[in-house]
Amino acid sequence: MKSDELCLQKPASTGFAAATLPAADTTIATDAVGLIEGATTIPAQGDDLPAWMVRPAGAAEPLPIIIVVQEIFGVHQHIQDVCRRLAKRGYLAIAPELYFRQGDPREYAEISTLVSELVSKVPDAQVLSDLDHTANWAIRQGGDPARLGMTGFCWGGRICWLYAAHNPQLKAGVAWYGRLTGEKTLATPRHPVDVAIALSAPVLGLYGAQDHSIPPDHIETMRKALRAANAEAEIIVYPEAGHAFNADYRPSYHQPSAQDGWQRMLDWFARCGLAAE
Repeated sequence: MKSDELCLQKPASTGFAAATLPAADTTIATDAVGLIEGATTIPAQGDDLPAWMVRPAGAAEPLPIIIVVQEIFGVHQHIQDVCRRLAKRGYLAIAPELYFRQGDPREYAEISTLVSELVSKVPDAQVLSDLDHTANWAIRQGGDPARLGMTGFCWGGRICWLYAAHNPQLKAGVAWYGRLTGEKTLATPRHPVDVAIALSAPVLGLYGAQDHSIPPDHIETMRKALRAANAEAEIIVYPEAGHAFNADYRPSYHQPSAQDGWQRMLDWFARCGLAAE
């Protein structure tokens, strides 16, 4: 099926996750002029994986693909807006709902409850498989298999590192403040520091020096692992930024770091051959 033939659903209001409200007045709202966007589903492991797709209207195919991996809050309004921003730059952007089998993260009012009751129960193996299905689906909708990229935020930043060691078809990844190490469980048996030696795609990591959930020693441990593996990767640390510094709808937003990180991400994709033609 050609991408222009897709039946995309547009909910009346997508909104933010309950745990993130109220939204800050710094919230960015990107218009959809010149874009095709909406909700869709992807066949994955016998289920219909919900996703949000945005692509430039009338653009010549095949299009470079960027898979956008959600924060812990799911594919809410902010992640959908990130997809629009990427589509404005010529990308087919697709954000799959990677918790859908376990529950809806947008319904949780408290972050601690969301993490303990939902996020902690989502297996990495399930996520990586769903991302494989997402990549293959995007290719069938007019995406270029030779220009597949990924970016992820918070929870999705960690997944971005893991996926760069999972799928050799990936050409570049950009991980925003994703956890690098931590406790190993049945659901999360490995962390980015464990897969540094297996990276098959260049990864750019964007972190905040004031992020208390990812201390400097974790970043240094990851850098050492990358150097030992001779991996093509780079980690940028913003001195004044904390966690979620790109989340413009939250008090954690740090505009100078976010804007610099966004440009670095676009430059990284272009350097790795993913720029829109």
